Amino acid sequence: MTDALVRARGLTKRFGNLTAVAGVDFEVEPGELVGFLGPNGAGKSSIMRMIGCVSPISGGELTVLGMDPTRQGTAIRARLGVCPQEDILDRELTCLENLTTYARYFGIGRAAARQRAGELLAFVRLADRAGSKVEPLSGGMKRRLSIARALINDPELVLLDEPTNGLDPQARHLLWERLYQLKRQGVTQILTTHYMDEAEQLCDRLLIVDHGLIVATGAPRELIAGQVTREVVELRFNSGPLSSYAEKLDDLCHRIEVLPDRILLYHDDGDGVVQAVYQRGLRPAGVLVRRASLEDVFLRLVGRSLVEA
Repeated sequence: MTDALVRARGLTKRFGNLTAVAGVDFEVEPGELVGFLGPNGAGKSSIMRMIGCVSPISGGELTVLGMDPTRQGTAIRARLGVCPQEDILDRELTCLENLTTYARYFGIGRAAARQRAGELLAFVRLADRAGSKVEPLSGGMKRRLSIARALINDPELVLLDEPTNGLDPQARHLLWERLYQLKRQGVTQILTTHYMDEAEQLCDRLLIVDHGLIVATGAPRELIAGQVTREVVELRFNSGPLSSYAEKLDDLCHRIEVLPDRILLYHDDGDGVVQAVYQRGLRPAGVLVRRASLEDVFLRLVGRSLVEA
């Protein structure tokens, strides 16, 4: 046993004949910001709901804050902060009232709740909206208010399900800043996302999930270094089938991928590959040499086919 705040062994979730989570093992240590990254329907939200003690496990073992969710769900929930994918704010209440009302569920007195709510509204940069109703707020403001609400009970563990889904870039970056500040304060966080830049910016460690399985785990830079080459060369040609060009380039790189509109060549020396392409008499219409990214890792592990959940 370890001091992990969350520990899963063979964790399984079934819905009738559908297995959403197929026996996964993972731990979350105090102070970590861990991300579950995967396509829609991969099992991320099912894992989060089991950790949050709102969906019973179907098999395996799970402990949260050292307790058993099956027997001690109420005690665990009292020490969690949860920001669900869909906002469940009360639209008829003000921002301040949303927080103070929610605080009462945790037995927080009125004076303490009001003080805590004021601090959190300042933290998420909504202090000037304390008396505003929720309905007219922007999407980014509502998400920040949802996070403030999730923190009202000073939780030991915060669960964030797709926290920036649907937000514009400015709102996303502001929310990232707030989550990073929580991390600096030592708050343990688990989030689900399908945004590669979000995962790479925020997470200490990632667990990539596909078809209910954890297919890879590690820090973002470790995953990139371990799964793909340092650089990727993208080539576009105006005529002829791309497969014919790929046959002439296959031996130049560690891995080659033919997409409908371009060819990807994976190698540690992208400029050297480009030079070799021209030396073979090929004249691509477009050439791009870039650093490999987390998106390259993700697509290699889970594939490029669109899966509708």
